[in-house]
Amino acid sequence: MHYLMKSCAVAALSATLAGPAVSAEMLTKVGAGEGQLNIVAWPGYLERGETVKEFDWVTSYEKATGCQVNIKTANTSDEMVALMNEGGFDLVTASGDASLRLIAGKRVQPVNTDLIPSWNTVDERLKNAPWHTVKGVHYGTPYMWGPNVLMYNTNAFKSAPKSWSVVFEEQTLDDGKSNKGRVQAYDGPIHVADAANYLMYHNKELGIKDPYELNEEEYKASLDLLRQQRKLVSRYWHDAFIQIDDFKNEGVVASGSWPFQVGLLAGEKQPVASTIPQEGATGWADTTMMHADAENPNCSYLWMEHTLSSNLQSDLSVWFGAVPAVPAACTDGRGMQNAAGCKANGLEDFERIKFWKTPVSKCESQGLCVPYYRWVSDYIGVIGGR
Repeated sequence: MHYLMKSCAVAALSATLAGPAVSAEMLTKVGAGEGQLNIVAWPGYLERGETVKEFDWVTSYEKATGCQVNIKTANTSDEMVALMNEGGFDLVTASGDASLRLIAGKRVQPVNTDLIPSWNTVDERLKNAPWHTVKGVHYGTPYMWGPNVLMYNTNAFKSAPKSWSVVFEEQTLDDGKSNKGRVQAYDGPIHVADAANYLMYHNKELGIKDPYELNEEEYKASLDLLRQQRKLVSRYWHDAFIQIDDFKNEGVVASGSWPFQVGLLAGEKQPVASTIPQEGATGWADTTMMHADAENPNCSYLWMEHTLSSNLQSDLSVWFGAVPAVPAACTDGRGMQNAAGCKANGLEDFERIKFWKTPVSKCESQGLCVPYYRWVSDYIGVIGGR
């Protein structure tokens, strides 16, 4: 993974977003599918019933379109950017810390929303979101969104932790043991934003306004906090299933996580729960984006329309523990999700979440900020103990 992080650093330099990328000409009509579709996706995003038979939204698409779906999973946004730079893929489910890099790097093309009938069902808060829309041009269709939650072991905590301090500062937990060696942190440079978000609440004199837009002083303070955290961390995680195993078998009791891991562990009756502490949380809003040189554009458009069906969005919301991009999926009864489930997954927490985005040198809040390539190299140093 660290190789991939380095390989993306140069690409990150171009992420100044001066304007929309010049890409392939948009389709004006969706024709017959080409027969296959190659997608880069986060683990658990594209299910065909192989993990749990009830969760399958790939098979129905394949039967309806004749497009065979080939899935390449990626565990980090940097890995996704590297794969899209290599080419050979039609679509990617990109989070905000990858999507703007892909646009600036001309790796993805604008989409013609007129060819996606279900576009009008998308959450209004997402339609023109800045992580996939540049100067009014859409570069994808929203997929789902959610917070990076604090997952914790209920045997180690009598009640939900009120602060992210349990993973940043050494302390004795409710079970009488130190948190040292029993917590994890995310194995990706975007985790710098989690430290900045913590300082934004507790060290207001720093003046942090946006955890992705940091001047030199704010950035140094965030790195110092991460170096402090390094002394507590047993593992930097990026594989959701390895984190699940660590909570079950390796004594890990607290970590930033995704609702996906929480749901699977709870389903196995493991003593885990999750919370969004007082400082709020970072989060992700993911977009299905089409490669600038996609070889299967018709299958791609058919897939983007398929993903916005409320029954798929509903089941996806239950499976991943996230909030659907189509609000009707919470209430129309076409899938497994309901209003209470969407609320539990964070439907009402949109304003509390600081969504991932790529740090750039020319930032809105204060003019000049530390760009992402610095985050990449410095976070490698933090993990290495430097």
